[in-house]
Amino acid sequence: METAFALAAGALVLANLASILIAGRRMQKNGAPAPEIAGTPPVSIVVPVRGIENFTGETLEAAFRLNWPDYELLFCVADADDPVIEAINDVATAYPRVDMRILTGDDRISANPKLNNCVKGWEAARHDWVVLADSNVLMPPDYIQHLLAGWRRDSGVVCSTPLGSRPDGFWAEVECMFLNTQQARWQYAGEAIGLGFAQGKSMLWHKPMLDSVGGIQALNAEIAEDAAATKLVREIGRHVHLVSAPFEQPLGRRSVEDVWSRQARWARLRRVTFPAFFTPEIALGAFPPMLLALAAAVLAGVAPLPVLGLVAAAIYLPEMALAAAKGWRLSLLSLPAMMVRDAMMPMIWLKSWVSGTIDWRGNTMTIGTGVCELNETPVHSA
Repeated sequence: METAFALAAGALVLANLASILIAGRRMQKNGAPAPEIAGTPPVSIVVPVRGIENFTGETLEAAFRLNWPDYELLFCVADADDPVIEAINDVATAYPRVDMRILTGDDRISANPKLNNCVKGWEAARHDWVVLADSNVLMPPDYIQHLLAGWRRDSGVVCSTPLGSRPDGFWAEVECMFLNTQQARWQYAGEAIGLGFAQGKSMLWHKPMLDSVGGIQALNAEIAEDAAATKLVREIGRHVHLVSAPFEQPLGRRSVEDVWSRQARWARLRRVTFPAFFTPEIALGAFPPMLLALAAAVLAGVAPLPVLGLVAAAIYLPEMALAAAKGWRLSLLSLPAMMVRDAMMPMIWLKSWVSGTIDWRGNTMTIGTGVCELNETPVHSA
């Protein structure tokens, strides 16, 4: 029995290392210039916004400073009284040459408030290439070039995972470790072996292609628009591809409640939309191989502490090396943040199987065993 436990622990460690090597080979270093592309087609960028966030002024200004000859910004706001409208106009005055419009109103086509907010922007977009971009993405100057460079002949959508940066406090460090060396790493590794999943932070679409299969309304087939995008793209025989390097999302301060609620929400959405892929997530992180190795050591009569230390080193040292090589967030708090993250992951996985209410950007949503409902009474989120 100890042999079986040892082999299982070794298999999980090797799978973890393989994902790091594959993702490391696939991704460029943070801040690397976008690959060269032929042509500069006009692009529409649809940005759903709600309220003032930690870095709203900075992320808004970045959207106005893109190094692209012809693009339009379509800011979608559900509530005409939202204070973010004033913030957008304040930034826009410094960039009068950028084509910008603010669109207000809420089209209830789904239980996804973000998708509802984006509909008017999609319909108003003037160009064939359309980016759906979250408002907290810190767009680099070559943002559009990165996205277009990721488009291949068989692409259905090109995306970017969020890269956590500029954390303020320990729990923001934990969220960086969730976003970067865990989620982004596995997503790039999956895409490299043909299992690409869309990520809603930045999504580049060829508008005529999506319009031919139902338009943006087709993304209401699932509660999460990126899950619907993944399934739609696969159904039409195309693939999800990722940019050469993920785009930053500055975090600022996070509390343990913030991290828990976000990760629990995303886990529930993954469980509802892709249960077969979500179920094995219980084996990710350092704890499963450490528990298996501990069982093997105890049964074999071997001192467990050196074994646990060896497994932890085999998990965390390559992960930290990946962060260092790619220029991602790495600090003295990174290792303890990784360990706390891995302690949370099994609890989040278990929590995801329980129906419950979540807060999604100020909207109360109930996710059950296979469905999700949007409640009509909004709540305020931090």
